[in-house]
Amino acid sequence: MLTGELPEKQQTSILNSMTMQPRTRKPSTVDKEKLGLFNAHAFTFLILWYFFSACTLFLNKYILATLRSDPTLLGAMQMVMTTIFGFIQMYLPLGMYTPVNREGKPPNFWRNMILVGTTRFSTVVLGLVALKFVAVSFTETVKSSAPLFTVFISKILIGEFTGIYTFFSLIPIMLGLGLCSAYELSFNIQGFVAAMATNLTECLQNVYSKLLISGEKYKYTPAELQFYTSIASIVVQIPACFIMMDIEKVHRTLDMTLLSSLLLNGVFFHFQSISAYVLMDYISPVTHSVANTVKRAFLIWLSVILFGNPVTFLSGLGTVIVTIGVLLYTKAKEHDQQLLEIRERYRNEVVDKELVVRQL
Repeated sequence: MLTGELPEKQQTSILNSMTMQPRTRKPSTVDKEKLGLFNAHAFTFLILWYFFSACTLFLNKYILATLRSDPTLLGAMQMVMTTIFGFIQMYLPLGMYTPVNREGKPPNFWRNMILVGTTRFSTVVLGLVALKFVAVSFTETVKSSAPLFTVFISKILIGEFTGIYTFFSLIPIMLGLGLCSAYELSFNIQGFVAAMATNLTECLQNVYSKLLISGEKYKYTPAELQFYTSIASIVVQIPACFIMMDIEKVHRTLDMTLLSSLLLNGVFFHFQSISAYVLMDYISPVTHSVANTVKRAFLIWLSVILFGNPVTFLSGLGTVIVTIGVLLYTKAKEHDQQLLEIRERYRNEVVDKELVVRQL
């Protein structure tokens, strides 16, 4: 009997079964991202990322302010140490990630590594240039726009959907971080351009790294990204060191205390970077950018507690606004995700009905 000759009741039964049956699909990174920071592993690596970021930041301050080391030497040592430890962790994951078994390297491997490595190096150099012209707080204020940059870059590079509620929830987060450091604002056009460029390269690096680390067919491990991009960054950094480094100052200040501090700082920097890469596999680039913004506010207040920096009303207000913004972001992302699932379910039902109608 042909399909068009089926009794009306049977046709209705077929239609109902096709529209009501859940569509099965393989678990993907999107499924993992739905839990976000509510995933125990993701939250653990978030804490590790915050901890090692704090260690790196305060040791940076000690090396540059107290030991008066050259900032270019500090950046170069960080890349050297993270290259060494990245190589070790490719063979000893230390429980931070699951190794990927594959034959050979993924397509365009070196092109991808050079692209990410160049953005890593550019972020470091532009950050140093910004600090040369403006206060740390001004750089952090400019970087507070990172979630907005990430939304647009994620849409262009990986087609990530960001709902209208999520988009607007980013505004109080960015505003709050700006207020946290507003008491120390300074403006300089060179510093402003360098800070904005740092923001752009860092967002590009994070989104492109997410694209590589969450691939379905050719998935890069965090250690691979850490190791190969560090090598690419060092290749670009070598000529920059000869141009930017004060060789006489390095010879004059280098001793066992400085050397041991540089080595320890490099270890902290490695674990800060690789924990950030591991975290990327669990959350979206926009959530990662929001977490980075919260981390900056956390480090600002930690420095206030440890170093006794003056606190103003705007700083306290900014912290409250950041906290509220994060709560709003969590609820907005959950709401937008529900709207997206309803929209997709409705679209799938319409497609299934059209298929049945064509068959009848």
